[in-house]
Amino acid sequence: MLLILFALLAWTAPLGKSLEPLEDPAIVLESDDGTAIARRGQYKAAPVEVGELPAYVPQAFVAIEDQRFYNHWGLDPIGIGRALFTNMEEGGVVQGGSTITQQLAKTSFLSSERSLWRKAQEALIALWMEAWLTKDEILGRYLSSVYFGEGAWGLRAASQTYFSKQPQDLTLGEAAMLAGLMKAPSRLAPTKNYDAARQRGRLVLAAMKEQGLISEAEWNAARPARVDPGRDDLPVGSYFADWVSPVAKSIVQAGYGENRVRTTLNIDMQRAAQRILKQRLASSSATQGALIAMRPDGRVLAMVGGVDYEDSAFNRAVQAQRQSGSAFKLFVYLAALRRGMDPNTMVEDAPVTLGDWTPQNYDGSYAGPITLEEAFARSSNVAAARLADEVGVDEVQRAARDLGVESELSDDLTIALGSSTTNLLELTAAYAAVAAGRYPIKPFGIEVPDRVEGWSERLGRALSRPAKRRLEERDDLLRLLSAVTERGTGRRTDLALNSYGKTGTTSDYRDALFIGFVPNLIVGVWVGNDDNSPMNGVTGSNVPADIWKSFVLEASPEARAAEERYRRALAARDAREAEMARRRAEASGAAILGDIEALIRGDEGAGQRLLDRVFRGEAGADAVADEIERRSEALAREYDRGEDYYREFEEDWRQALEDYEMQGGTQ
Repeated sequence: MLLILFALLAWTAPLGKSLEPLEDPAIVLESDDGTAIARRGQYKAAPVEVGELPAYVPQAFVAIEDQRFYNHWGLDPIGIGRALFTNMEEGGVVQGGSTITQQLAKTSFLSSERSLWRKAQEALIALWMEAWLTKDEILGRYLSSVYFGEGAWGLRAASQTYFSKQPQDLTLGEAAMLAGLMKAPSRLAPTKNYDAARQRGRLVLAAMKEQGLISEAEWNAARPARVDPGRDDLPVGSYFADWVSPVAKSIVQAGYGENRVRTTLNIDMQRAAQRILKQRLASSSATQGALIAMRPDGRVLAMVGGVDYEDSAFNRAVQAQRQSGSAFKLFVYLAALRRGMDPNTMVEDAPVTLGDWTPQNYDGSYAGPITLEEAFARSSNVAAARLADEVGVDEVQRAARDLGVESELSDDLTIALGSSTTNLLELTAAYAAVAAGRYPIKPFGIEVPDRVEGWSERLGRALSRPAKRRLEERDDLLRLLSAVTERGTGRRTDLALNSYGKTGTTSDYRDALFIGFVPNLIVGVWVGNDDNSPMNGVTGSNVPADIWKSFVLEASPEARAAEERYRRALAARDAREAEMARRRAEASGAAILGDIEALIRGDEGAGQRLLDRVFRGEAGADAVADEIERRSEALAREYDRGEDYYREFEEDWRQALEDYEMQGGTQ
């Protein structure tokens, strides 16, 4: 019977299982430049050999976990009896009687269920391992597979995690601290609870001295372990990390250590997006927001799913299904263009009733017959409703599906005004299709390498992925989207280079969006409240537009360069105009002085020229009169004609100039 059981164990409980890498290994997600941004999964390094370790390292674990390890045959009746007695005295389970071999049996082959049957299985597997493995092999497997907290499995991983070193380089104090973690690895992890871990390490050292494993001198010389983390302290999750993790898990294979997976995230853009969104929302009545930035091929560069991931991990950029308002009109106009219309086609912007529905414009005003381009720029609701009625709801739905919208869509004409609930990621990808000139665009955060797929997997993926088609209506759509930013509802986002976009606002200000693009960068922004309560006057043309423009100016070198060129051009123009004004002033001043001299010398035409200059604002009446007075005094001395003559002359002209100035040129 025992032989049959051992044969069964040989089949179901392979002795090398504890040495195998984890099926769900640690994954470190990296940004596009290799910066680590998040860590997922458990960390298990290569196995250790007891013979390659300093003697005190395995001795520390034996001293605190199983002091008769080298003397029993897998089960320790003395230890079991002592544990039973202690637990009876304490009235509860305060001490275990499992040997290191039993612990290895449990962690390698069994669940953590507490039952007599599980204990019987554990005992049988322990006997099996003792029969086929040496004590050092059992201890090596135990040290290589036991959990040490902080996601670290095995001594090598723990040594690196807590002390940045290999296990053969551990000091006596470090070995004692690690052995002490076995009691409660998560609670005693020294990176979180150093004092408790240090105290537990002292207990291990005392046990080693008591059992004669170290001398009195070694005990006195043992220095307390100092934590020196060997792995970056990375967050487990973020909005972007949560989104790409399923793909990351699918491409890594079981192995030791950490698997580093490069993503498409741009760390600088991500930080800018988080900062800009949070700062702008702080001065608005919107409490939440989301932002997506991607390239025309769909690679996601930044993803913000809310104001603070720590407060709420719900990803509003991906998981939130909200109405899109006028941002959905892109698909209505695409359907209209496919029907043969163009931006110059006329549409009636006037009240209309379609069945039992009477759409209204946002501001209650109507422009009458206008072009499609003007209707799109104004975001006319009645024009969009008329177009949807003309082309048909099914064609609007088809346009949305073609550009990658997968959410459930409304089956009535209200679809024209964004009554369907969609998510920001798919809407931004739809606008990316316009930027790219082909559709659909599938957003992605990790480029899956061919090496992790066989030919059959690659073929299946290719067959299941819709082929990209050329967007024939792209030029007309660009014209419509450009009109929005140049003179329409999105003019707040106008930049010094070509920009395209569309605003969106839902009923009672519950949602506000701006989605648009500049060369090589598509950005979608949503703001609102999680409880769907109304905001105070927030529309797609203000808060989301501000966030969009601020982000684009930080994220797009082309946009920044264009703005800088524009500012320099304005400064140069202002400088030129100032110089021209100065020269005109100088020339005018010289001419005025000449006319004054000519007037005093008797040139009647000079007097009319002075009056005209005052009328044109080239000089004030008082200033000209004062100059006449100064010149008259000089001429009186020069020609000896008498001061009274020139005084009368100056007073007459002062009065004439003032009258002329007041009467607007009438003498």
